[in-house]
Amino acid sequence: MPRNLSAWIDLSIHLVVMLALIGVLYFYNEYLAAGAAVLWLALASFARERCADRSRRFAIYFKNVLRNLGVMLAYAVEELPQAIVIIDASGRVQWASRRFAEYVGAEVEQDTDVRDIWPGLIIGPVWGTEGKYVFTQEDSYYQVHHVPIKTPPGQEQLMALYVQDVSGFEHLRNEYLMSRTVLCAVQIDNFEEVVQRQTEAERTALLLAVNQQLDSWSQSLGGYMKRVAEDRYIIVLERQALDRAMAEKFELLDKVRQLTNTNRLPVTLSIGVSVADSQTMAELGAQAQAGLDLALGRGGDQVAVNIGGKTQFFGGRAKAVEKHTRVKARVVAHALREIMEGADEIFVMGHHNEDFDCFGAAMGVAKMARQIDKPVHIVLSDMNEGIDKFAELLKGKEEYEGMFVRAENLANMTVLNPLLIVVDTHIPHLVACPDLLERSKQVVVIDHHRRSEHFIKNPLLVYIEPASSSTSELVTELLMYFDDNLVVSRLDATALYSGIVVDTKNFAVQTGVRTFDAAAYLRRSGADPVMVRHLFRTDYETTVALAEAKANSKLYPGGLIVTSCPNIRANGQVIAAQAADSLLRVEDVRMSIVVFQRDEATVGISARSTGELNVQVIMEKFGGGGHQNVAGAQITDEELPSILLSVVEVARDYIEEEDRAAEEAEAKAKAAQAKAVPPKAS
Repeated sequence: MPRNLSAWIDLSIHLVVMLALIGVLYFYNEYLAAGAAVLWLALASFARERCADRSRRFAIYFKNVLRNLGVMLAYAVEELPQAIVIIDASGRVQWASRRFAEYVGAEVEQDTDVRDIWPGLIIGPVWGTEGKYVFTQEDSYYQVHHVPIKTPPGQEQLMALYVQDVSGFEHLRNEYLMSRTVLCAVQIDNFEEVVQRQTEAERTALLLAVNQQLDSWSQSLGGYMKRVAEDRYIIVLERQALDRAMAEKFELLDKVRQLTNTNRLPVTLSIGVSVADSQTMAELGAQAQAGLDLALGRGGDQVAVNIGGKTQFFGGRAKAVEKHTRVKARVVAHALREIMEGADEIFVMGHHNEDFDCFGAAMGVAKMARQIDKPVHIVLSDMNEGIDKFAELLKGKEEYEGMFVRAENLANMTVLNPLLIVVDTHIPHLVACPDLLERSKQVVVIDHHRRSEHFIKNPLLVYIEPASSSTSELVTELLMYFDDNLVVSRLDATALYSGIVVDTKNFAVQTGVRTFDAAAYLRRSGADPVMVRHLFRTDYETTVALAEAKANSKLYPGGLIVTSCPNIRANGQVIAAQAADSLLRVEDVRMSIVVFQRDEATVGISARSTGELNVQVIMEKFGGGGHQNVAGAQITDEELPSILLSVVEVARDYIEEEDRAAEEAEAKAKAAQAKAVPPKAS
């Protein structure tokens, strides 16, 4: 009744006011006032009864609910299907529900660190926020809904964790994911070179051996293989089989590489793998083909796996096999000429801070444009000392007048139909003028670096040959087929020749038959080795810095030698490259790495290899790239000492892994050979 007292008082006031109005009405009309009085009595009786009924119901509610509310709430909290844990900022349990004890299998005392019970639980990154995440504990999955608890100012902050076992759903989800379709596009690398000059019987035997390896591998994973061309295959797997193959690091590559043939060339495979998500089968096939193209562009003998839009690479141990014919060079040269003839103006651009290979290739492409009377400009960024020397040699020459432009001077370009040719790189953010690349609708890419995951979008023509020594070599071959009447000038030939000399370390690294053919062609065209030596000369300060870098080097087990150049120098990149080349000549060294301070915010890495190890794989972990023997990277907003430690750790882990894989492969080969030899008769 106390709760309804105020309601009855309010009603009484209304009834009194209404009664007063009836009294006033009586002076005017007695009959109407009498009717109103009867209605008032009925209304007053009804109001009295309603208040009494509400009082009775409240008494029952108070007796059955309010007096037992604490007990009921405690029971409800304890019997929730979720475990409730209240923790402080250090992750210590302040209170936990009974369900939590059931989840962990024991009573949990106060101030116990919850991460000692559930190591997978995340606290720090989500503290003070509301959200959900799932973590695993042994074979169980738990969903956590974390909510901060509002506490008075000055009191310790707390957070409530609502934890629910979602193992059934997660196991079903994982089962679904593991059954998703995986499509593998497989191709034998350089098939024509491998089977060249083989008899039909030898060729058939080699293909049979490759087929057997592929069939055995796919069957062991529960997959299906179909040969679609003489050197191409399609393999269909499930996601769980792909995970097994990735855990084994695609040992199929090693088994195929061990196959012997009369040409003594390694038989290697390139594989593009795509995993079904929400795309159609047509899109899945296109992704697998794109992965295959990426693996081939990186030199072959590797697998490119595309999962969720991210690409992982496996393999890449064998050198890219040089093609003995220039058929592709002739086809590309004719296609490039047609594209050039359709453009109003041609721009040639390399990577930022051009080296001699980049500059020489740009000069060669510019010669092609001048041959067909097309306006051409070479876009340059900040040049180093050697490029400055060559630019000085070109001053006063009429045919080179106005050919060089700076990247910052192209903001107001108004050419209707320009053509951009990018040389010596294919990574968008490394070009000399990224803004020009974004504005150019017609782009051609010519490069010799192993193809990276990051690639210029929608180029008209791509010519990438990782087996080539340099981009200057590729451009020289294009010049041979571009026009029968083309005559390479002495300066153009020297620029291209200097690019080949730099990237081959004076014809000591990554050289093949076609490299010397290109060099001979340039020498016949007037390339001057004396001028090249003049361009490569360094000043006294550079010589001292180079000596300091070599003196501070450290040799690690496995053939790794590392040094650093902590001081900022104008030609720091050149010094680092020369130091890496020089350290590679030390006895038993297989890989050299130089970490240098490029500017206040950027640290550069220059890596070299004798060919036994793939430095591109290491540099890709730091956001860089290159090819097997020469690679580099640039890192911003990190300190040089920490980068140096990371580089050493990654390189040593890679060398140990490669040596272990080589030992296992050798042991398997010896076991197979011993098994193949029949026992001698007693």
